[in-house]
Amino acid sequence: MSDPKDPLESINRPFWTFTWDYADKYVFKPASEGYVEYMPTNLRSGVHNMALNLNEPSTIINHLLQAKFTDAAKSTGRFVLNSTIGMLGFFDPASDFGWNRQQEEFGEVLGSYGVGDGPYLVVPALGPSSVREEVGDYVDRYYWPLAIIDFWPNIVRAGILGLEARASLADQEAILKDSIDPYEFVKNAYFQNMQYKVYDGNPPVEVNIEEEENIDAYLEELEGMEP
Repeated sequence: MSDPKDPLESINRPFWTFTWDYADKYVFKPASEGYVEYMPTNLRSGVHNMALNLNEPSTIINHLLQAKFTDAAKSTGRFVLNSTIGMLGFFDPASDFGWNRQQEEFGEVLGSYGVGDGPYLVVPALGPSSVREEVGDYVDRYYWPLAIIDFWPNIVRAGILGLEARASLADQEAILKDSIDPYEFVKNAYFQNMQYKVYDGNPPVEVNIEEEENIDAYLEELEGMEP
């Protein structure tokens, strides 16, 4: 049975094979392992903080678009404090005040207003995505200061974020390899994660009506078999 969330499966699966079996295996995984092994821990943490700090202005706006004024205020405090005392975000003194990072993307804003994920997409060499996320990422790139950063600094920033993201998946590789269908596993995990983000960690419990009816019918059959 075809998945309504994945009408482009015939295209996505070859892209997934290329991404996981080739691009990741021969490029991204070795690069992230080398980065983690040879980059001094403090320097690695600092440049990662700087890359993430540039996302704070877009997070502020995206909080405001959802009327999350308290979160917007915390993100504003984070950006001001880390960009000054924290030396352009290299250090994270804002966390000492309890202002923890709460990155909010425009795709989440759309989701909060009822816009669906849209078709599932596998971006070659990058991995799982969706139409809504791609639209959201496009808008986020036009927020200050990302919109005024030159091409090559942006490439360096994206590279740092990509290496850190790949390194964070190292512990989950075994689960992925042991799954019956890695493609389906990643797709389901992607949509669950998106829903988790849209609802700020408290997604509603979804009830599969058809499955519930089948269970009820089965239980009724069992009751009818009792002497």
